[in-house]
Amino acid sequence: MLVNQEDIIADRADHANTTAWVADVLRSRIASGDLLPGTKLSEQQLAASLQVSRNTLREAFTMLSIESVVTRYPNRGVFVASPDADAVREIYRVRRMLEPAAVQWGPNLDLPRLDAVIAKARAAKSRGLVAEMAAANQDFHQALVSMSGSVQLQQMMARVLAEMRLVFHAMSSEPDFHTRYVEENASLVELLRAGRRAEAAEVLRGYLDAAEAELLGHLVP
Repeated sequence: MLVNQEDIIADRADHANTTAWVADVLRSRIASGDLLPGTKLSEQQLAASLQVSRNTLREAFTMLSIESVVTRYPNRGVFVASPDADAVREIYRVRRMLEPAAVQWGPNLDLPRLDAVIAKARAAKSRGLVAEMAAANQDFHQALVSMSGSVQLQQMMARVLAEMRLVFHAMSSEPDFHTRYVEENASLVELLRAGRRAEAAEVLRGYLDAAEAELLGHLVP
């Protein structure tokens, strides 16, 4: 991945906490698929490319380890996590608490943003671009939680979605896993447009249950 060093320096200058900034950068690269599950994270290379000390990088690794985005192995180093079935169950416990609540009660309903994400997902689907379609679906769920108006909940959801991206790599041989949810997302938007928020929240719970069951069926023999 090519990184513009001037952009890195500018982004870091705008961030009050360098450790948190490094964690954000790595989390974004993992969420976008630039760093795949099982990838070893080189302290030397990352410290040089991000222009931070190794101590700062290790602190960022600790933050990401707590979030289950990376895994430390004694005497081996730090690796991008490869979530197992238990991790999937925990992810969906969190999602079932966050997303339906935001859909039902969140004060910041933004239909144009949701419509734009659906359009992006449909365009990717029509071109058979699975990675872009998956990214749009991720954006959709982040947009749902943004309805809460809570910065902390949005940050929590960003962490969950970064871990979800790692899970999706296990479904790389099942492109239809993402395809079917494009129109389900569109149906949720129509319920919201009609003011049927409680129904939308209930539909979303069933949607999350089905997605979890499909992932577990793929991960657990």
